[in-house]
Amino acid sequence: MTLYRVSTDRLDPVQRTTFAAESLLERKDLQRLLRHDITPIGDDLMVIAEEYGDWEESNRRIDLLCLSKSAGLVIVEIKRTEDGGHMELQAIRYAAMVSSMTFEQVVTAYADSKRTEPDLVRDELLEFLEVGSEEEVEWTGDVRIVLVSADFSTELTTAVLWLNLHDLEITCIRLRPYRMGAEVLVDATQIIPLPEAEDYAVKLRAQGKEKKKVLGVRQEIFRKFWSQLIERATPRTPLLSGRSTTKDHWLNAGIGRAGFTLSLVLRQHDAQVECYIKLGARRHSL
Repeated sequence: MTLYRVSTDRLDPVQRTTFAAESLLERKDLQRLLRHDITPIGDDLMVIAEEYGDWEESNRRIDLLCLSKSAGLVIVEIKRTEDGGHMELQAIRYAAMVSSMTFEQVVTAYADSKRTEPDLVRDELLEFLEVGSEEEVEWTGDVRIVLVSADFSTELTTAVLWLNLHDLEITCIRLRPYRMGAEVLVDATQIIPLPEAEDYAVKLRAQGKEKKKVLGVRQEIFRKFWSQLIERATPRTPLLSGRSTTKDHWLNAGIGRAGFTLSLVLRQHDAQVECYIKLGARRHSL
């Protein structure tokens, strides 16, 4: 996207630049500016800590650790490069590290960043969450990721799109700098997920979770059924002796002869037994 300045009789394009060309650094400038005002990234966020790294056996630090209005943690990773590097991998590690944090630990982290006591900042956090007490906080342990960069490589965006399809929640915000006279302008654009498709993406994730839940219940029913069948059949026939239960709707059994296989199959309204006989290179089923 190109920015234009409106003049009397035309639209003048604003010159693109880079953060490096403008001597703007990741931590000293971009991170500092977003710490003071996180709204370019999200108006539902509150910065809890900068350079957060309160864990053992690791010296890694999160650029910005935020709290969302929905009482979840948000990892914000910032790069000034044009490809984003491997920031999605880094952010996933951080998300795993903070996923076990409690609300009390969040209060402590915020107090440490303010250089004060937890009791003095607790009410500020509760007010942000729009609740009256800690008992009302619906702490889910969910962690979102926000990646901020001057641009993103195809590899990174492909990885993020795939991860989002598998129940992660990662947002990519492009900060693109422009030079207009003596001023540097920054255009903040959410590119993943596209804002107009964000609600649809949320619905797809919810639908996918429901499908997995239903599938999990069905697979557990199959597993229990086969387990009970094997247990009851073993004293009566050697066909299922030594067989392990399965989550599939079929169970294979050998009859002690090469080339012969029995398959017990559960269908929607009935069940059947299939016999497969291999004759040379051909295979027949009955």
